[in-house]
Amino acid sequence: MGNCLTVSSSSDVSKKRKALPIESLFKLPAPVPIWPPGEGFAGGAIDLGGGLEVCQISSFIKVWATFEGGPDNHGATFFEPSPVPEEFCMLGCYSQPNNKPLSGWVLAGKDNTNDLLSLDGALKKPIDYTLVWSSKSLKIKQDKVGYFWLPTPPDGYKAVGHVITNSPEKPSLDKIRCVRSDLTDSCEADTWIWGPDDKEANPNGFNVYSLQPNDRGAGAPAVSVGTFVAQNNNNNNNVGAAAAAAASSSLPLACLKNISSNLSSMPNLAQVDALVQSYSPWIYLHPDEQYLPSSVSWFFQNGALLYQQGEESKPVNIDPTGSNLPQGGSNDGAYWLDLPLDAKAKETVKKGDLHDSMTYMHIKPILGSTFTDIAVWIFYPFNGPAKAKVEFINISLGKIGQHVGDWEHVTLRVSNFNGELMNVFFSEHSSGTWVKASELEFQNGGGNHVVCYASLHGHAFYPKPGLVLQGSGGIGIRNDTAKSKMVLDTGARYLVVAAEYLGSAVVEPPWLNYYREWGPKISYDLATEIQEIEKLLPGKLKSAFEKLVKSLPNEVLGEEGPTGPKMKKNWNGDEV
Repeated sequence: MGNCLTVSSSSDVSKKRKALPIESLFKLPAPVPIWPPGEGFAGGAIDLGGGLEVCQISSFIKVWATFEGGPDNHGATFFEPSPVPEEFCMLGCYSQPNNKPLSGWVLAGKDNTNDLLSLDGALKKPIDYTLVWSSKSLKIKQDKVGYFWLPTPPDGYKAVGHVITNSPEKPSLDKIRCVRSDLTDSCEADTWIWGPDDKEANPNGFNVYSLQPNDRGAGAPAVSVGTFVAQNNNNNNNVGAAAAAAASSSLPLACLKNISSNLSSMPNLAQVDALVQSYSPWIYLHPDEQYLPSSVSWFFQNGALLYQQGEESKPVNIDPTGSNLPQGGSNDGAYWLDLPLDAKAKETVKKGDLHDSMTYMHIKPILGSTFTDIAVWIFYPFNGPAKAKVEFINISLGKIGQHVGDWEHVTLRVSNFNGELMNVFFSEHSSGTWVKASELEFQNGGGNHVVCYASLHGHAFYPKPGLVLQGSGGIGIRNDTAKSKMVLDTGARYLVVAAEYLGSAVVEPPWLNYYREWGPKISYDLATEIQEIEKLLPGKLKSAFEKLVKSLPNEVLGEEGPTGPKMKKNWNGDEV
């Protein structure tokens, strides 16, 4: 990613200290390609309108570091962006925990208003600073002493980042810029970066969090700056978690806002194809997986049926494109899909066809069009039954967890400043996890292709192989993943099914606008299923197992097909 790190020595830190992960610089396995020509995508800078232009900087000079506290008790390091391009100004410093390789970025701003001395310039110097906190009295391992400063903005302007120094003198007023208020939006604390405590954030102490916009939906104008917020509750004894949460909702910092209607920073179709060919995930199925993905057209052509309420005895075959499916409306229960009536054909369709599988891409602007999300959707004709681990016993859950039709997705988040892959979202049942590029596994010999693991039967996606237990205390639903010879290259056969910002350039297939369920709703006696399974368990585990089952989401408990991609919250919003 082009990160650089200048390390300073200090008598406070032992020369024999073991190297920390942050002291290694993350780079993608392969160079970022030269993207096909277009308008502003990967052009290095983005015009947010109102006279504000921003660029993304991922090279830094270290200002202060601590080697205790924070995630894994490894401490954190705080940086200034450097070098800042000519005519651009620092908007805030950057920080990350020491337990991960250096891989971040911050935005710098350029004022393009005609008169930089006018009252309505896009950027202005602060009029003062407030010292938020210093580490001077803290008895921890640290490199020098850190001082956290909050810029005081002029009237009509807002600060979007902190300045950090290693001396008690106030920073120069020329060090940072504040941003005109109409070019800012509200933000919230996101991930805990550091605090003196070594396990989790102490609501009564000092903490540093990353920032994210409150509104992160597709097309929302809010722009992440990449900075952090420092919160000092040392003077508020016993403020409690609720008060701390309230404080985080009224942060002293803002994020940016893209007030331009210009979407030229988004990739065109040729650039989308290049992105897919560069980063598309390789999905490894479990070696024991029986229920494989397929293309939607394969599912239709091999006998899937459309049912209508009140006409259950007259199911209808479905056109390969879904052209005879009801369009729009809502999930009102009036229609649903199901497997073929013929027993042999039913078993064939349930198993899917990996060789005929296809992936479906939804391309959308995110974070004020400074990033592009590529949601990679995969369809499975059938979701197999769940398995549970009850301490030392593994048991099949019978009907629990199985349903016709299963939509899963992985989302690639790409910087529109340079086209680099920044994060990947792995959908996991009704939730999921964002993972930074520096923490991903990449396909050996496969350039920058991300590796993804699909869980056995449930098809939830994970960044690493192994067992993820959906529960606690050694009791939960098993999500088993492992490498096998069954692997889906999501970029080999794909179709861009939606990219609203491109207008008529992308034609949505009819099946995408089918808003009902992709499988029937079948009711069964959950109590009876639980009783059958409890017969296999020792007495002391029966009540624990029953409690687990009742805590599971409906998508696991009920045999009910899901709705399609367009009905998911992340279609127009951010991922969970």
